[in-house]
Amino acid sequence: MIQIIALVIYVVITLMTILAVLMDNRQPSKTMAWLMVLTFLPIIGIIIYFFFGRNTRKEKLISQRSLDQLTKRSMLEFAEQKDLKIPEEQAALIKLFSNQNWALPFKDNAVDIFTNGYDFFHSLLRDIGKARHHVHIDSYIFNDDALGYMVADALMEKARQGVEVRVVYDDVGCWKVDNDFFERMREGGIEVHAFMPVKFPAFTGKVNYRNHRKLCIVDGKIGYIGGMNIATRYIQGRSGQEWRDTHLRIRGGAVYGIQRAFLVDWYFVDRTLITNRRFYPELGEKVKNDCLIQIVTSSPISQWPDIMQGYVRILLQAKRYVYMSTPYFLPTESVLFAIRTAALAGVDVRIMIPDKTDAKLVEWASRSYVKQTVESGVKVYLYKAGFNHSKMLVSDDALCTVGSTNIDFRSFENNFEANAFIYDPKMARRLKEVYLQDVRESVMLEDVKDLGHHSFLQQLWESLIRLVSPLL
Repeated sequence: MIQIIALVIYVVITLMTILAVLMDNRQPSKTMAWLMVLTFLPIIGIIIYFFFGRNTRKEKLISQRSLDQLTKRSMLEFAEQKDLKIPEEQAALIKLFSNQNWALPFKDNAVDIFTNGYDFFHSLLRDIGKARHHVHIDSYIFNDDALGYMVADALMEKARQGVEVRVVYDDVGCWKVDNDFFERMREGGIEVHAFMPVKFPAFTGKVNYRNHRKLCIVDGKIGYIGGMNIATRYIQGRSGQEWRDTHLRIRGGAVYGIQRAFLVDWYFVDRTLITNRRFYPELGEKVKNDCLIQIVTSSPISQWPDIMQGYVRILLQAKRYVYMSTPYFLPTESVLFAIRTAALAGVDVRIMIPDKTDAKLVEWASRSYVKQTVESGVKVYLYKAGFNHSKMLVSDDALCTVGSTNIDFRSFENNFEANAFIYDPKMARRLKEVYLQDVRESVMLEDVKDLGHHSFLQQLWESLIRLVSPLL
């Protein structure tokens, strides 16, 4: 009798969960993936959905009034810009981000490109050491390793000097980090918050929605954005692999956009509105050039998947080439369609992925997507000189983007991400050269001997894993 009651309860819960999945009106591929998990993984499927499946896009975790206040300073600075010239070819994309994301375009920017951890962290620590008013850091991972302690000590020293220091770290990204590490920072005068803490049983449905951004702002005049977390793997590698990544240091108006992104996150974790003019200071040494930048964020609580829409727009408007680099390639249907459409239209589309990833399941799932792109004429490169964690795109010697966004379902739909979209031929050519240097460290997929010669069981396994790829 007890077994029958348990079975009835289980069936009712499963049916209610299936109904919830259907009523979310997600992409059909994602809905089908969840239906498969719930149907073929009894009990386990319900648990997985409870932790990773519930949709938060409809939740208003930040009020529009608060968002308007947090954006106000950026808007004032935008209004003060003189002789702002919007490239005609990019006007629609810029307008898309401005209308949907409040991502205002800022001119007059100087950009440094970092492609290894040694240079990046040396620059970061130097700028932290020069801070006079505030340092803001937003990082998916802030490890309690040698480098993490070095950065933490530098921040604590600035706090002792009276500098305001705020840190946001992702609770899931830092699951392996001892809480004492962050408590030590708090005792050292730093304001530290975990992003969306996961404490069983509360908030377990939020474990799937993580802050993947990597931002730093020093005195409102220098901003960092890109793909590097605070961890020694970027200078020592991990499991014998050298880590290759891309990060930007920006001086100029775009720092206001990075500041706004951080302050929105700070309000999210601290419920404190910071709109003081001191955090949007006069930039002092004025940079004078035509380098136009938008800082674009995306999140599961936004009405639209802004960065994904930007990628689709770039691919469909490209005339000559689009070069992309991503550590994980599990594109949504719209991005995959845009990639294949651009390639079939004669655009030189290239995708660079690591030869070996740090996530085997994702590597298996991506293979079928990679094969589909190759069939449409896309050139796929496998980076051999370590693990390439870069998230970058460059197109037509006209625009480029660097940030935290991978070309996968999780980044486009589930994570809180941030990218710098740059409209400047000189900057595009600089990033293109970075990409071509990585090509020299890569092999084309079609040159790999076993391409297309996987056994039936291997192909079947890859196809099965692809079915659940929207959930990875």
